[in-house]
Amino acid sequence: MADDKEQLKTDAEASIKRNPHPDFKKVEASRPPWRDLQWTFSQTSNPGWQFEQGANDGGESLRKSHVEIDPNEEGRPSTHNYKLLISGIVPRPIGFISTRSKDGLSTNLAPMSYTQVVNHDPPVFVVGFAGGFDNPKDTLKNLKESGECTINMISEHFLEAANSTSIDAPYGVSEWTLSGLTPAPSSKVKCSRVQESIFSVEGVLMETKEFESRVTPGKKTGVLAIIEGIRFWVREDAINEEKNLIDPAILKPMSRLGGITYGRTTEGIEIPRPQWSKESERVQEMTKPKANGQL
Repeated sequence: MADDKEQLKTDAEASIKRNPHPDFKKVEASRPPWRDLQWTFSQTSNPGWQFEQGANDGGESLRKSHVEIDPNEEGRPSTHNYKLLISGIVPRPIGFISTRSKDGLSTNLAPMSYTQVVNHDPPVFVVGFAGGFDNPKDTLKNLKESGECTINMISEHFLEAANSTSIDAPYGVSEWTLSGLTPAPSSKVKCSRVQESIFSVEGVLMETKEFESRVTPGKKTGVLAIIEGIRFWVREDAINEEKNLIDPAILKPMSRLGGITYGRTTEGIEIPRPQWSKESERVQEMTKPKANGQL
């Protein structure tokens, strides 16, 4: 039974056809080498932008039509929705999740790009898993049974090692040893942090929600895990004195785009939020309950 479930996971990954290159190493060799880019700030494309001015593309985006897609259209494979969403909802933070089996005999480490912080008091994170509890990913199995995890952010200096843990190893094989990354002790949970990670969170499971297919009723297609962060760990050279801000020049976070593509964050743009108390008189004539032509 265990072998059958592992084969199902392998088949599911193969059906996605995530890698578009028959010979990836050949394609990679044709590209420019890695550039060690330093974090910088730039202006926006239009620092003099004013209210009502709209987009900065001279109307180009208004001259293009959109294609309507029904995610539940008859005959549309669910993998099409997956590939569309991971290429359109970008960049996505990567939750590098460390878990431990309930009996403590095995550990798991895996990158999850369906990860986000959704609250700060208490600190709450969500992680999405493909597939249901009937055939759970190793991370989900451990998280559900032990109720604990650590969420580690991936930086440039260990991208390859982090990516290696996405291998479809059978349950009980620890990705820690394959990656060469260093387990560090946590203070409130039993599973390890990633020592190389600039920012890590110790988390406890709050609840889960299982999803069912719209196209194939009865088929479980995903699980949402809601996790409370109970301890933060930040590398000493990345945190400010007030312990409330992490330096992006040190963090150098990696994100996920579509397919097998990762993104780097090397440039920032600062824009203050407008305040109604300061802008209300100037924009009074522009304000309406709805935009022109809006239903």
